[in-house]
This record gives sequence, C-alpha cells and structure tokens, in this order.
Amino acid sequence: MPSGIDKFTDFQAFVTVVERGSFTAAAEQIGLAKSMISRRISKLESHLGAKLLNRTTRRLSLTDSGRAFYARAVRILADVEEAEQTVCSQQTELHGRIRIAAPLSFAVGHLTPAITEFLIEYPELHIDLDLNDRQINLVEEGFDLAVRIGQLQDSTLVARRLSMVRRVAVASPDYLVRHGTPGHPSELKQHAGLNYTNMPRHQQWQFVLPDGQTLTPQVSFRLQANNGELLARAAEGGLGIAVLPTFIVYRAITQGRLRAILTDYESPSEGLFAVYPPGRFLSRRVRLFSDYLANRFGDRPYWDECVR
Repeated sequence: MPSGIDKFTDFQAFVTVVERGSFTAAAEQIGLAKSMISRRISKLESHLGAKLLNRTTRRLSLTDSGRAFYARAVRILADVEEAEQTVCSQQTELHGRIRIAAPLSFAVGHLTPAITEFLIEYPELHIDLDLNDRQINLVEEGFDLAVRIGQLQDSTLVARRLSMVRRVAVASPDYLVRHGTPGHPSELKQHAGLNYTNMPRHQQWQFVLPDGQTLTPQVSFRLQANNGELLARAAEGGLGIAVLPTFIVYRAITQGRLRAILTDYESPSEGLFAVYPPGRFLSRRVRLFSDYLANRFGDRPYWDECVR
C-alpha cells in the first residue's frame, strides 16, 4: 500500500461526501476539517488512477468510475461494520444503516409505516429508502435490500418471499350503474379499461375460469399509466375498470369508493419478495428487518381482507 493511503478512512470519507453531497457536510459528520476530507479524496483518486468526483462551485457529481467505486465502497464498509458487530459484546444493540429500494405505491402505503415502527424499536438504526418502480442493480448501486413484486428475473439474487400480492378488478359504483356490472371476464371488452403499463398486458388482465383455464380478455384501454395509485383515482372518478393489486385499492373498497367485481374469477397472484445481493454475508440488521416484514405481512396480508 502506498504511503499515506488509509483505505478504510479514505473509503469512509468518499462515501460520506457522496451521501451528504458536499465536503463541508461530510467533514461535519466525520469530525475532520474540510481540507482534510478534500486531501483524502484527492489521494484516493491518485491511488486509483481515476477521477471519482466532478467538482464544480455549485455541486458534486459522480463520474462513471466514481459511481462504480461508490457501490463497492458502500458494501465494503458495511462488511467491515458487520464483522465488528459479530464479535461485539453488545449484540442486543443494532447499529448502522440499511439501504432499501422499493416500488413507490407499495412503499408509501405499507412499507413506510412498517419502517417507522421498526426504527422506533431499534433507535440506533438508520434507513435510506429509494422509491422507484424501476429494476435497480443492487450490487452496482450499493443497496442492502430491495422489495420487489412479481416474478424475479435475475436468478443470481437471493430472495425471500414476504407475502402474496393479489389483483382484483375494480370500478366505482357510479360507473357500474351507468355501464352495468360485468358478470364474466369476457364482458370486459364492452367496458373502458384502465391499464397499468409497468408489466406485460397479458399478465395484468388475466382471469382463471372455474375449469382452470386462463382467459385474457380483449379490453379497450381508455387510460394507461405506470402508476397504480393514479389508475385507482381514475377508477374512483368513474373513468373505467382497472385491475390493480389489493394493497392499492383495499381502502377504497372498504370505504365504498370502489367495488370489487368478478371476484369469482381469480387473477393470478404474485409474490412480494425481499431480495439481497448475491455472495454477501447477510447482516443481522438486514436479516431482522426482513423477518419483521415477513411477520407483519405474511401469506394472509391485511390488505386482502377487502375481498375475502
């Protein structure tokens, strides 16, 4: 190792600068002078032979090399912290940070209250939550855990099922009065559909018939969007019929703003999963958080009560 390079401290300084967005904020958090933080980053860049940060008078931004290095540095620091915790005498105290990625609608409606209660129970823990419906790369972007719905396309990820996600056809009482209530999935072709576009159309509008066959009705979509909450509000407004997860529409059904229809014909269910980066030791705090979510949601989640 070249003289003057303290890898752990320099990694810590770099990660803190990225997360806090400035050398000044990072210096305050670490307890070092701003000039010292700047020198450490410069030495790190010199040691690596690559520029990690673009510096301007107004903002900092990661270079491509910096983005890749940041994701790895976050994992290395987390592994060091976890190694310390495994030999720490105070095993009852959980410390550190969990970086979580989750889909927007589910996180706002259900994950946020779960996180709130979890952090109250473990006051020394910190959570960074990224809400986005896109499929993120856990390793490259430095996440400890992602909550995902549906079929897992990346077979290299370690996954744990937390619950099931059921979809139901819904419409407002006013819409059903004006246009009639379909009694069979094939009748949906006579109605206006509100379609969620973040999944293949044939997966969204499927119904299992009594004989076990799957029917994919032909539906004319009046509105298409990549956000389920928006479509639920459009359905409440009488714009048409939507097929949405019960975790989005259960309150509207319970309160009478929407009615569940075609409930004798199941739409295929999907899994709600916690997924982790492969090949990494699962930290105690991440494992406990995953256990907490599995116990809170379970195979009979509370949001399905609206259609039982």
